[in-house]
Amino acid sequence: MNENKKLSVWLPLIIALSVSLGIFIGNHYIKVSNGRTRITTGNNKINAVLEIIKEQYVDTVDMPKLIEGTIPKIFSELDPHSVYISAEDATAVLEDMEGTFSGIGVSFNMQTDTILVISVILGGPSEKAGLLPFDRIITINDSVYAGKEIRDTHVMKLLRGEKNSTVRLGVKRGQANELIEFEVTRGDVPVHSVDVAYAIREGIGYIKVNKFSRTTYNEFITAIAKLNQQGCSAYIIDLRNNRGGMMDAAINMINEFLPAGQLIVYTEGKSFPRSDVYSNGTGTCKEAPLVVLTDEISASASEIFAGAIQDNDRGIIIGRRTYGKGLVQNQIGLNDGSQLRLTIARYYTPSGRSIQKEYELGKGEDYDMDIYNRFMHGEFDSADSIKLDDLPRYKTTIGRTVYGGGGIMPDIFIPWDTSGITSYYSSVINTGMLYQFALEYSDRHKKQFAAYRNYRDLYDYLTQQPILEEFTNYAVTKGVRKRPALIAISGPLITNQIHAYIIRNFFDEEGFYPIFQQDDPVILKAVEVIRNGESFPVPDEYPDTTTENVAENKGGATKRYSHIKETPHARYTV
Repeated sequence: MNENKKLSVWLPLIIALSVSLGIFIGNHYIKVSNGRTRITTGNNKINAVLEIIKEQYVDTVDMPKLIEGTIPKIFSELDPHSVYISAEDATAVLEDMEGTFSGIGVSFNMQTDTILVISVILGGPSEKAGLLPFDRIITINDSVYAGKEIRDTHVMKLLRGEKNSTVRLGVKRGQANELIEFEVTRGDVPVHSVDVAYAIREGIGYIKVNKFSRTTYNEFITAIAKLNQQGCSAYIIDLRNNRGGMMDAAINMINEFLPAGQLIVYTEGKSFPRSDVYSNGTGTCKEAPLVVLTDEISASASEIFAGAIQDNDRGIIIGRRTYGKGLVQNQIGLNDGSQLRLTIARYYTPSGRSIQKEYELGKGEDYDMDIYNRFMHGEFDSADSIKLDDLPRYKTTIGRTVYGGGGIMPDIFIPWDTSGITSYYSSVINTGMLYQFALEYSDRHKKQFAAYRNYRDLYDYLTQQPILEEFTNYAVTKGVRKRPALIAISGPLITNQIHAYIIRNFFDEEGFYPIFQQDDPVILKAVEVIRNGESFPVPDEYPDTTTENVAENKGGATKRYSHIKETPHARYTV
């Protein structure tokens, strides 16, 4: 009887538990039907699949590695600018946007498998420790890093590090046989986003901005103040090769040029209602003549800047159609230090144009080929290749017609400058030979050149030297034979770039850009527009364009092409 009572008490509970367990297993794990495995998981399919792999796969799987490889594939099915940033890469991305990192404070280049210090940042850790330009770093923490192949990125990881940590360097200086030992305490090293600011002509200031980071606005204001002291009251803002960055930095810069109450940009997305940003009238350059330079690499925040200036009829845009990146990303941090950069909205210019060019979800490779297709279509050589009839039209504040469809069309189109480009030039520029020659030439004459007080005096000296002949002889030793007819065409271009690279090694960007860009047709046109008083747009009228291929209201990619003349990025800062 007692046994029957116990059974009557526990049996319902046992049955209930059995049924519940069966439902749980049936809904969330594996059912076998007709010899096939089937998963029923609801919205947690990814987690269920990973769990099944972990529990049942034939071999042991490195699950964290599998997950790290899976997440980017998920993001690849979204728009081209939504990305997953691993914890390993997130620090570098953050440093780039913050405008500072912790390191030893030098710029270097890998010269014949040796770390060559090109410049030492003033007031930085290495200057305090006693390093000098053209020192060669042979050992790092007692390990030899000379005479072996080593990637620039690996050197950067070795020399950057936590603030106040130390690194031991063995340095070869000049012809000395013994290494000089240094212990450098890492510290904050600035990452400048304003490359240079100088008076390009009397009364006209030139400012080149390479990205928009947290420090950009302060750097920009400092540049404006410097140029004002030099008597500049008109400005050329160069955003070519600027892939964008922080929107707030661009907005603050635009605000300097607009009166109060002007729409700068607005954003809108499925889960984010329209948000407008207006100028507040506190800018210091509201009346200054302004020209903005763009190209096919100018993207994101660069396009916000150019679009706001154009739509508000505040200045003239000169160059070529911009990249067309107008998606707003929200950066979301995960517990392990990795980041999700997720698109949440679109940018629109004041006239209502979407900056973003067309794309298809999951077709990132086709999207990346857009710049190449534009190049092959002839867009960089002629504005007539852009079919405006197929593009949506918008109106600026004074009624000028501007075009949507992706990117910002410049008011004055300037084609690629291909003067001096030959197969000989391409063969020496693609291998970095010009830069390496300039570096070795600078090293041989470092004492002499360091004695010059300004870059102009050094430039005057260099123009009297047979540098082109020396270079072509140098190129022969590197396997590039002399081709007199082609050298005659490319000679002025080659010589000018070598001069600029040499000067850069002693006077940094302040000396480099005035020489490197002295014949830049886009800058020359910008100067002409300002001098002719044509930097303020007027209805249905455009600046004089008798010599350029100009389209009425016509106008970063990662690809490069062999005949593009551009600043080489062979200097790395650590």
